[in-house]
Amino acid sequence: MELIFGLRCVLKVLIQPGKSGNVLATIAIGDAYLEPFMKYAFHTWEMYCKRHDLGLILFDDHLIESNHPKWKNPFWQKLLIPKIVANSGLRVENICHLDTDILVNPTAPNIFENHDPHKVGLISQMTRLPYDRQSILRRVAFLRNRYLSSRYPLDSILFASIPELYKFSSLAPQPDIACSGVFLFNPKFHADLFLNFFNEFDETVVTPDSGGEELHFNYLIQSQGLEAWLDYRFQAVWIYEVAWKYPFLYGESRENLEVVRQCIESSLFTNYFLHFAGPWHESQFWKQVDVFNNPETISMFIDFANYLEVPVTGKPKGSIKPNDSEK
Repeated sequence: MELIFGLRCVLKVLIQPGKSGNVLATIAIGDAYLEPFMKYAFHTWEMYCKRHDLGLILFDDHLIESNHPKWKNPFWQKLLIPKIVANSGLRVENICHLDTDILVNPTAPNIFENHDPHKVGLISQMTRLPYDRQSILRRVAFLRNRYLSSRYPLDSILFASIPELYKFSSLAPQPDIACSGVFLFNPKFHADLFLNFFNEFDETVVTPDSGGEELHFNYLIQSQGLEAWLDYRFQAVWIYEVAWKYPFLYGESRENLEVVRQCIESSLFTNYFLHFAGPWHESQFWKQVDVFNNPETISMFIDFANYLEVPVTGKPKGSIKPNDSEK
């Protein structure tokens, strides 16, 4: 592989960037990540990219060698994307990184609209939620313990506060914590920042998520005032959605894949991007069903998106009741 500042150039262009130069990017290393992404998620990303004239790039191998002195949990490698893209010769303006376990509402708004390229777009997993966080986490813990495994604790680090999580990694507390499954950045402005921060740590780094990058990435962005908070709907968290809206999927209904598919599509009807983060059973649903496999579903999503663009007046139309034939 070609070496760029010690990085491996493993970039593949799945969809050429459009006129805007904005692209989605993901890392899918190995069949365990690449195969389910291509089978169950890619088509949702493809429809979204075509709707908004976005490119799509994929990294399907490690971005550094395993003997690199700064090698650590591969999740950190997403911080290397801007430097590789900046030196690739590909005409790219802004990038939205997405984890592979994200399904996209193909009619969702353009996430790049009104984005300030000097900022890093983030979506909080702690605040700015449509739910009370403590209430939703209680539901997650209770339902997992009751239906999935009696070993699942009813009290754990799941309930830790924002300051407690930063303290765990010896980082100065920041106001919030974003899920790093989705974030927007600009290679021109952020490539060196991300790369230099990556090089500050090696495999001895201590984090609450077994060496992952999320908490440190949050510290980097927020401590420098680079954060731009985006709507929760751009990274709706499936474990929140399922515990709050579809708790029956923790029981026997989870074996009914048609019901599972309908619930996922229902959640996408409300949200823009749906993130199936985590190793527990409910987070694996996306790899069991083919969403948007019915043309009528796609048609309904498109028609609703078009309807949202039509002004409404609120003028009365008189009493309208359903006919028997409309049942």
